[in-house]
Amino acid sequence: MKKNAKISVIMGVYNPSQKEYFFRAVLSIVHQSFQDWELILYDDGSAKPYEKMIRQAVKLDNRIMYIRGEKNHGLAYALNQGIHYASGEYIARMDDDDIAKSDRLAKQYHFLELHPQYQWVGSSAELIDRYGVWGLQTMPRIPQKRDFLFNSPYIHPSVMFRKKVLTDHHGYRISKKLLQCEDYELFMRLHQNGQRGYNLLEPLLQYREDYESQKKKNYRRRIREMKVRYRGFYHLGILNKTTFYYVLKPLFVGAIPAPLHHYVRRQLKRQKGKLSREKR
Repeated sequence: MKKNAKISVIMGVYNPSQKEYFFRAVLSIVHQSFQDWELILYDDGSAKPYEKMIRQAVKLDNRIMYIRGEKNHGLAYALNQGIHYASGEYIARMDDDDIAKSDRLAKQYHFLELHPQYQWVGSSAELIDRYGVWGLQTMPRIPQKRDFLFNSPYIHPSVMFRKKVLTDHHGYRISKKLLQCEDYELFMRLHQNGQRGYNLLEPLLQYREDYESQKKKNYRRRIREMKVRYRGFYHLGILNKTTFYYVLKPLFVGAIPAPLHHYVRRQLKRQKGKLSREKR
């Protein structure tokens, strides 16, 4: 593997359920137009059949580094391990079932090179399921504090960080209280400490969001998110009587059955896309 790549892509992997999705995710990095990268695959204690699958993916390119943890510690731990082993000045996140557009790394790298006032850059994303693209998630260009009220204003696997901002602020916090909310907590903490990010409006990622991903957001996860929101909003100075509804939002959304929630979300995205095309 080449040492001291410009960009280190970090991917925490644990028992990837779909080999096709996983290999497409890895290949989307291999086929980037920007070639000075390394991909750090941290296997977070996967069972033997999955470990074999991950090791097969490592053979796709000599810039892929495989690191295995014998015990499952969770995503935050896996990503911190990726940060620790990264040689690049920039660190790009990637999930094991998403697809990066071929010019993603190039466009984000050049943006950060030209805009030193921003410590990370994300992007909008096309929403996909097993049938293909079904919607577009457009993100705010320059997120402000209030943009955290509805949801995180950054799509986590679309983001490229300056490594220094992660190491200076101690990376992801490892706690059972933050499971599946690690990125939300991280971005609010960085904003609280005066750090700022940017979103390119062009969708540079195909983000997998389907019925199965909705099922993963069980009620325990929603209660954890509610607590993360409360603490984060408080420290950002945006918690008050008019914003407290947003603290409770995960509980309200969790009361909607996953199939219905996914169906409604698809319909709203399609309608929004239709209106957008009619305005052109």
